[in-house]
Amino acid sequence: MNLMQSQYNDGFYSPQELQSMGFASVGDNVLLSRLARVYGASNISIGNNVRIDDFVILSGRIDIGNFVHIGAFASITGGKAGVTIGDFCGMSSQSKIFATSDDFVNGYLVGPCVPQSFRNIIEKSVVLTKHCHIGSHSLILPGSFFAQGACLGPMSLNMGRKLQEWSYYFGNPAKKIYDIDHQQILKLEKEFLC
Repeated sequence: MNLMQSQYNDGFYSPQELQSMGFASVGDNVLLSRLARVYGASNISIGNNVRIDDFVILSGRIDIGNFVHIGAFASITGGKAGVTIGDFCGMSSQSKIFATSDDFVNGYLVGPCVPQSFRNIIEKSVVLTKHCHIGSHSLILPGSFFAQGACLGPMSLNMGRKLQEWSYYFGNPAKKIYDIDHQQILKLEKEFLC
């Protein structure tokens, strides 16, 4: 029995149920909580060895890689622009990613109760390449790009900037505070995948 299978219980959809939900694609060893909410499954791809916990919200275009964990109460709003989450990435509880958002600054009305002709909706893709992590209660806005190994600490904000590879960012707005030991991470990845 592999690690993902050992975590399975009745609180997760069965593999057969996942296949019937209409995802664009869904891999092996996927644990999706029955308490999560999925809107537009046909726009969502999920790789292998993925765990998505209670009260997660997934909507819009989303592509999730392999060995990804999305913690409880996290949400991903992909919209039309889309969100890509690469292999070995993670989102801690309460973290949020938005690839679509209203313009709050330049004199427009906001929100889904207002016709689009009165709004300025910003839609830009969000990409987490590989080995990227988002700390609890953090917020990622449209246009954000995480180079390999870029991480955002808890209670931090990235407003559409590119985060450098193997760098740890923290704060509001997020600033780089230290480098990450990427040689050790890549060594462990190689050992794990052998």
